[in-house]
Amino acid sequence: MSESAPLRIGILGAARITERSLVAPARAGGHRLVAVAARDRSRAEAFAAAHGVERTLGSYADLLADPEVEVVYNPLANGLHGPWNLAALAAGKHLLTEKPSASNAAEAEEVMLAARASGTVFMEAFHYLFHPVTRRLHELLASGELGELRHAEAMVAIPAPEADDPRWSLPLAGGALMDLGCYGLHALRMLARGREAHRAWSRRGRVSGRGRRGGRVAGRGPVVPRGATGTARCHMAYDHLEMSLRIVGSRGEATAPNFVLPHMDDRVVVRTGSGERTERLGTRSSYAYQLEAFAARVRREASLPLDADDAVATMRMVDACYTAAGLGPRPRTER
Repeated sequence: MSESAPLRIGILGAARITERSLVAPARAGGHRLVAVAARDRSRAEAFAAAHGVERTLGSYADLLADPEVEVVYNPLANGLHGPWNLAALAAGKHLLTEKPSASNAAEAEEVMLAARASGTVFMEAFHYLFHPVTRRLHELLASGELGELRHAEAMVAIPAPEADDPRWSLPLAGGALMDLGCYGLHALRMLARGREAHRAWSRRGRVSGRGRRGGRVAGRGPVVPRGATGTARCHMAYDHLEMSLRIVGSRGEATAPNFVLPHMDDRVVVRTGSGERTERLGTRSSYAYQLEAFAARVRREASLPLDADDAVATMRMVDACYTAAGLGPRPRTER
């Protein structure tokens, strides 16, 4: 197949995030949205009509069996990531899954083994990593301008979703750490790459009326890479949106005010002994960069910074934070 041939993508569900995370980047990249399936077919039909998907199918299983679908995008509720990721890989499809890849580390390991056996491309959608904002933070650290890494801190917080939002659901592996905190933990892991990282402690909180449904709303998970420290905080009932990442070195520091959604704020603020400067890295969507990288891997076997092993490492940290906070890992969900 031609290196420039468009991806033929099938979408599991009609999640709202898909318009931003996949539909717009696919259109920009000339890829085909071949099919969509949802538990309620009328929702799939409405989604297809609104977003130019070629056809709807009656079930997720029908979509995985469709020979024209070569790539599956999984934006389902957290608890449905693992089982449908396993099914997609068993069907021999390339897979772009929303994060986290599974409900817990044990299930993520099953997904990893299935990805290895399938011989297809698997990637967890940590889109932020592909944007120039995050790449610049890594460059500043690697260049030595900031000196040796001493501390990193991430804060990922949003106002509370509606009470019936699946992100509050324990049976669907919901909670702030799953939906938001995984970004912070992953960002700290990437900064510590090549150096051993340890989870030191964790703290939990809850919102009245939501905690009983599994709504873990705040957490901390410091990482210790050879003496440096890190803090990942998350909150799913905050008074405003905040998605910042700050790295502190022995000679200076750099902050990205919104590393998760850099199209909303593309600044990197650098402070060293020479003064302070603000760099702007562009408001093109991180999802566009992500799909480009994924397509390059599928079509040209280009390298990717993310794979199924990386997904397992992140889920081990998520589980460790839950355990340290006196909570168990999220339960797995059956299809």
